[in-house]
Amino acid sequence: MIVKLAVIGLSNMGGNHCRDIYNMEKADLAAVCDTNRGIADSKAEEYGCPAYYSIEELFKAGGFDAVVIATPHFAHTTISLEAFKRGIHVLTEKPVGVHVKDINKMIKAWEEGKKVKKDLLFSAMFQQRTRGPAKKIKELLDAGELGKLFRTSWIITDWYRTQAYYNSGGWRATWEGEGGGVLMNQCPHQLDMYQWFVGCPDRVMGMFSLGKYHNIEVEDEVTAYFEYDNGMVGHFITSTGEAPGTNRLEIVGEQGKLIWEGSTLTFYRNRISVLDHLETAPGGFDKPECWTCDIPISESGGEHKLIIENFCDAIMGKADLIAPAAEGLNSIAINNAIMLSGFEKRMMTLPLDEDLFELRLKELIAGSTLKKTVVETIAEDMSQSF
Repeated sequence: MIVKLAVIGLSNMGGNHCRDIYNMEKADLAAVCDTNRGIADSKAEEYGCPAYYSIEELFKAGGFDAVVIATPHFAHTTISLEAFKRGIHVLTEKPVGVHVKDINKMIKAWEEGKKVKKDLLFSAMFQQRTRGPAKKIKELLDAGELGKLFRTSWIITDWYRTQAYYNSGGWRATWEGEGGGVLMNQCPHQLDMYQWFVGCPDRVMGMFSLGKYHNIEVEDEVTAYFEYDNGMVGHFITSTGEAPGTNRLEIVGEQGKLIWEGSTLTFYRNRISVLDHLETAPGGFDKPECWTCDIPISESGGEHKLIIENFCDAIMGKADLIAPAAEGLNSIAINNAIMLSGFEKRMMTLPLDEDLFELRLKELIAGSTLKKTVVETIAEDMSQSF
């Protein structure tokens, strides 16, 4: 069986997805779609498939099993709803949606679609889950190797972007075009892995700066604090203005500490539980014996094509989805809670008041006064972008 895919949104990542699909044995690039006729025609000629200039034209023509959505963020919801009404599988780029309310609409439409097409699939482009270190961390946590978790902290500030990057598209770094900045554009993968590793927090406190380093209206620096009912606390720090940046994850539990930084994963393993040691140690400054373990990890994984291949395998009934899109609700809930907390100057409780966040976002869009000067640049290879 060959899975016929249509790619919607052909700039940057969409163009790379076309290339990957074209080179897959299990998939066929059945159609491309973009409102920019020049881009659509160019990709259609390059890959020998029909071009469409609206989703209405695309869905009316048919001839494909699934869509791969790589449009600006707000369109993810609209396109997904149309696909599910027709029993068409969906793989959407990150973020799954801009806010919780939109993703809930998508999940509801998908569930309704499954009543007609039982095996209807909804997947997300969270390819960072396929990286060697991420898979190993998930394995160790699921096995309970750290015991009771105390703290999870992620500093991810190696997203440095220049003003030229933000000037390269009128939709970039705007409330109307993206619905946010570094959290919405650069960090969906880290927020996804954060909740994949340790679950969603129960309470969120967020602080951010709008256009601190760049001439943009959205956030380019964020600091967040998380609380969990089980006692764990968390931190998430990110920026597009720091150089050199940092990418360091620490997960601390009673049995020790995991640190993922760069290409290394280190487990500082306590010989006995800290909780037992602090109760029984005879000396006030005694510390539990700790072993430093360098965890072997594979540097393979992380490519977008792995999620597309998994999507095709799942359609053919040969695999489970690596990244079910419904799980994208969790990372967006964290995102929305951080931003709403910053605007409201108070701690937010999850599940989030989705109506309140949507209202705040609509106010930001309506009140936008930014006048962007778009500068055409040479197309960059986005395959190295997360």
